[in-house]
Amino acid sequence: MSTAKNFYREIAPLSSGDSFLVFDRVKDSFDFPVHYHPEFEINFILNGKGVKRVVGDNIEEIDNVELVLIGPNLYHGWELNKCTSKKVHEITIQFHNDLFHESLLSRRIMNPIRDMFNRSIHGILFSKKVAEELTPRLIKLSKLDGMDYFLEITSLLYDLANSRNQRLLSTYTVDYDTFDDYDKMKLVYEYVQKHFADKITLEDAANIASMSIISFNRFIKKRTGKTFVNYINDIRIGYAARWLVEKDMSVSEVAFKSGFNNIANFNRSFKAIKNCTPSQYREDFSGLKRIL
Repeated sequence: MSTAKNFYREIAPLSSGDSFLVFDRVKDSFDFPVHYHPEFEINFILNGKGVKRVVGDNIEEIDNVELVLIGPNLYHGWELNKCTSKKVHEITIQFHNDLFHESLLSRRIMNPIRDMFNRSIHGILFSKKVAEELTPRLIKLSKLDGMDYFLEITSLLYDLANSRNQRLLSTYTVDYDTFDDYDKMKLVYEYVQKHFADKITLEDAANIASMSIISFNRFIKKRTGKTFVNYINDIRIGYAARWLVEKDMSVSEVAFKSGFNNIANFNRSFKAIKNCTPSQYREDFSGLKRIL
C-alpha cells in the first residue's frame, strides 16, 4: 500500500506535448524534500558522498557517484546530511509515464526497458561501476536536442536495463493509478493545463467532470490530496518556475502569465510551494534546465 499521500506531490512543468524535463546543475547544497509525481525520474549525482537518499522505505547515505531510476508515484528525496562537497553535480531527467507506449514496449527489442520500468516501482539503484561508465554520456545528454536526445536516452535506458548488479531500493510498491489514469481526472487535468492562465471556477471544473460541486470537492481532494484552488496553484507555480528559468521575463510578468492577478499572492503561493521566493528560485537554477 502506498503512503505517498503523506508527502508533497510535485507538479512537473511538463505539458502533454512535452517529452522530457532536464536539469543539469552544480550546487553547494543539496536538499530535496520527500515528494512524489507520476513521471519517471532518472537521477544522477556526482560529488555527493554523504548525501542521504530516501526512496520509499529505503534510507541510505550515497557514495560519490549515484544513479537511480524512480518509478511513478514512488516517494523520494535527498538531504545534504553529511555531505561537505560544495560542487554537487546533479542531472535529473523526468518523462511522462506513457511516453513509451505499451505497444512499443511490448516489442521484443524493448522488453528489457519494459521490465526495468516495471521494477522501478521499487526504485532502482544502478551499480557504481555503471554510473561511472555512463557519466560522460549523462553529462553530454543534457546538451543534446530533438531526435538526437530521444535516440540517446532510449539507448541509455536500454543499456541501464541490461546492466548488472541493479538493486531494488523500496520493499513495497505503489499503485500505478495516477490522477490522469482516471477519465474524469484526466478531463479536469487537460482543462486546467489549457486554461490555467485564465480564471477557473470550481463550478467550471465540476461541469467538466460532470459532477456536482460538493461531489467534485470530495473527488479532487481524494485524487490530489489538495483543494481545487491549491491544485490549480500547483500547476500555475509549476509553469511559473519553468519560465523563471527559461525566459528573460520579470517576476511580475511571470506572475501574470501564469494566472496570478496579484503579485503578492503569487509570491506567497510560490514560497509556500517551492520554499523560496521566485527570485531565489531563479538564482538557484543557474544551471541548465530544458523542456524537450
